Amino acid sequence: MSQDSDYTPPKVWTWEKESGGHFASINRPIAGPTHDKELPVGKHPFQLYSLATPNGVKAGIMFEELLAQDFDAEYDAWPIQIGDGDQFGSGFVEINPNSKIPALVDYSTPEPTRVYESGSILLYLADKFGTLLPDLEDHAARTEALNWLFWQMGSAPFLGGGFGHFYNYAPTKIEYAIDRYTMEVKRQLDVLDRRLAESRYLGGNAYTIADIANWPWYGQLALGRLYEAGEFLQVESYENVQRWAKEIAERPAVQRGRMVNRTFGPLEEQLHERHDASDFKLRTQDKLEAQS
Repeated sequence: MSQDSDYTPPKVWTWEKESGGHFASINRPIAGPTHDKELPVGKHPFQLYSLATPNGVKAGIMFEELLAQDFDAEYDAWPIQIGDGDQFGSGFVEINPNSKIPALVDYSTPEPTRVYESGSILLYLADKFGTLLPDLEDHAARTEALNWLFWQMGSAPFLGGGFGHFYNYAPTKIEYAIDRYTMEVKRQLDVLDRRLAESRYLGGNAYTIADIANWPWYGQLALGRLYEAGEFLQVESYENVQRWAKEIAERPAVQRGRMVNRTFGPLEEQLHERHDASDFKLRTQDKLEAQS
């Protein structure tokens, strides 16, 4: 992969597997499964297949928030190791033809319902349980929350696949790419900061799926938990984002949700699989390794 300033794209692009970079071994220009592999199914109505990336964390937080409200939302959470290509197994592709985490199967419906794309999972569960999103009777408030939910869907790829990739993962540092995406991420942080100057939460005065969607990306970025880029982006200067990020980080459901399917970081924060509420106390990786 040339980084020369005089690089001219060929008339027809061809796939070079050894392109370099953090995700080179799993990136490919075609869809569909690469191997046969069934997914495990636990005892609960909801089966979550995920990893604790920012998109995956959304689903874990959502389930823990539902359980905190005493809804019948028990779930099994199974890790999908994207670095190993689990997302290209036949069972996972059957649930999500786009081969991205998180993916969910709801077995409480007459026929199992597959739900994929993190925003779709949040909206599905909010509507199913009638919480964390204003109902249709409060159309204006519901629309405002959905505005910020879908804002995140369109904006975060510039943060992750753009800034995060070129700042943190690309095999070479490209000034043009880093400058371009840094400018956009700082613009996005300013958008959030201005909104949060006039509203406690993104959708208004109530915590909603808009906050659950945005916090794993922009909240964790503001708290210095993403790409180790806090100083570079001067995240402390976005005072309203800081206030919002810290408030949400104190929610017990958020603290639990961050741990679900987490296979990296401090061992006490890793819960590779989640099948019961007691797992957060009994089956974190530090405890499992101490027992072995």
